[in-house]
Amino acid sequence: MNADLLLVDGPPSLDDYLALRAAAGLSPKTREQGTMGLRGSWTALHVRHEPSDQTVGMGRVVGDGGWYFHVVDMAVRPSFQRQGIGDAILTHMLAEISQGAPADAYISLLADAPGRPLYGRHGFVETAPRSVGMWLPPQGNAQQTGRQR
Repeated sequence: MNADLLLVDGPPSLDDYLALRAAAGLSPKTREQGTMGLRGSWTALHVRHEPSDQTVGMGRVVGDGGWYFHVVDMAVRPSFQRQGIGDAILTHMLAEISQGAPADAYISLLADAPGRPLYGRHGFVETAPRSVGMWLPPQGNAQQTGRQR
C-alpha cells in the first residue's frame, strides 16, 4: 500500500460501510443490517485514503472466537483496486486470528471469482468436491444469485 493509505483497526462508519459495499458491487444492506453486522464483528479493519479522507477498503471477521472464523465484507473501492489494499487487510486479519485463536481454528470465506487469486496467495483452498458452500435465500428470493452476501 502506498503512503497515502492508512490501515485502521475497527470498522468504518456505518455510512462508509454501506457506501463501500455498494461501490464494490456487494449487495445493499439496510442501516439496521449494517449496524447489527458491524457490532457482531470479531475483528474489522478499514483503509482510509488520507488526502481525500475516504474509506477505500474494508474487511471483517465474524465467528465464535474459539473455533469458527469467517472472513466477510472484503471490499475495495474500484478506483483503488490492485494497490495491495485487500492483501494488507487480509494479512492483518489473519494475523489477528493467529494471535487470538487456537492453532487449529477453522477459517473460511466465500470467494467470488475476482478474489480467488488473493485468497489463494494466503493459503485458502477450495473445499469442493468434499464440501460446497450453500446458502438459504431470503424468503421470496429463491432465484437470487450472484454477489448477494
